[in-house]
Amino acid sequence: MMKTRILLVDDHQVVRRGVAGLIADARSDWDVCGEASTGSEAVASAAALKPDIVVMDISMPDMNGLEATREILKASPGTEVLILSMHESDQMVYDVLGAGARGYILKRDAGNNLIAALEALRQHKLFFTSEVSEVVLGGFLGRTGATATEEVSSSRLSVRERQIVKLVAESKSNKEVAFILQISIKTVESHRANVMEKLGLHSVTELVRYAIRNNIVEC
Repeated sequence: MMKTRILLVDDHQVVRRGVAGLIADARSDWDVCGEASTGSEAVASAAALKPDIVVMDISMPDMNGLEATREILKASPGTEVLILSMHESDQMVYDVLGAGARGYILKRDAGNNLIAALEALRQHKLFFTSEVSEVVLGGFLGRTGATATEEVSSSRLSVRERQIVKLVAESKSNKEVAFILQISIKTVESHRANVMEKLGLHSVTELVRYAIRNNIVEC
């Protein structure tokens, strides 16, 4: 029987060890084929190891879990991604779905729900805990379907746009951003304007709040 190959992505080794232990105790036909501690490592490991499922944290150095998820699924659409996060909000759930992940559980629920979530994704089914499902349902009941769809789309920034959001939120000037990313100041200004329009923001303060809320930077 072919084993289900699982890649674990979290910047805390103790979390990776805990998840690996839960998997080993539950299923002998599942194999943790690799681990990564940053978003870029996750993308590279997924390309090399070709896992069936990636268990992905959201808050990580250099590239957050949503960006990494997009990159992984772009290269390997058949891979399933389960987001394992400490953060709980309707916007976060929409962002997770928008990135292409098909499962989302909170770290505090991992002991009770991780194996069920992995089993669902192994069968290419969606999985959300009851709490997360209530967040999604509550959010959609409070707005029209079209409005909710627009909000998901508006948060789907490109990798370059997210890099710029992160640097601007870290108080970097346009000149500093241009130097770090090795692009022109004019290109930075164009990206900033596009981001503000796409997200419906009107000030750097609002941009910083967006970056913190979506775990692009730490508060």
